[in-house]
Amino acid sequence: MAHATRVSRAPLDSAAQYFPARRTLPALRRAAARCRACPLWERGTQTVFGEGPLDAPLMLVGEQPGDAEDRAGRPFVGPAGRLLDRALAEARLSRDEAYVTNAVKHFKWVARGKRRLHTKPSAREVGACLPWLEQELELLRPRVLVLMGATAAQALLGRAFRLTRHRGEFVDSPLDALVTATVHPAAILRAPTDADRRRGLDALVADLRVVAAALRDGA
Repeated sequence: MAHATRVSRAPLDSAAQYFPARRTLPALRRAAARCRACPLWERGTQTVFGEGPLDAPLMLVGEQPGDAEDRAGRPFVGPAGRLLDRALAEARLSRDEAYVTNAVKHFKWVARGKRRLHTKPSAREVGACLPWLEQELELLRPRVLVLMGATAAQALLGRAFRLTRHRGEFVDSPLDALVTATVHPAAILRAPTDADRRRGLDALVADLRVVAAALRDGA
């Protein structure tokens, strides 16, 4: 499969206009800190760019930073990140060997009392931010790409993609990687009962075990 990097559909509302002349991950991270391609920068504390080894065989893509990530400036460091770490460990994968990032780099939230609760980014916001993720893919070229949550999956696989139908499967894509989608750990945390959360975690671990097997088999 040929590696695909999309051309921005809306140059005036695209993160691509903020790209540095030399596109390295450190340079992109610095440039993303100044991104104003969509209104989310006005409410987010800071841009949350991806992190991990440059030679990571595995890339994990979430939907957007949460409250803890927005404050820390790092992806997957809050409750959802801790659950992801647990699921990776149960699947015998190491986060130290993965690059973790999000489809949207700013936290979109609404106030509920003193809490800041995430709310779903719009299609425009996802599209404006997508060039950052495309550049991460271009530079890292992971062997396996795991898209966590519908927003992440549809950003790269198209809005017709249905996570409920294809989760845990390797799917056809124009990307030069094995691509699969699963639920976002935050969705598991929102389940109503402990039993529901345990079932959700078990299902996530099962999906990640498929990924681990593919990496062991030389994907």
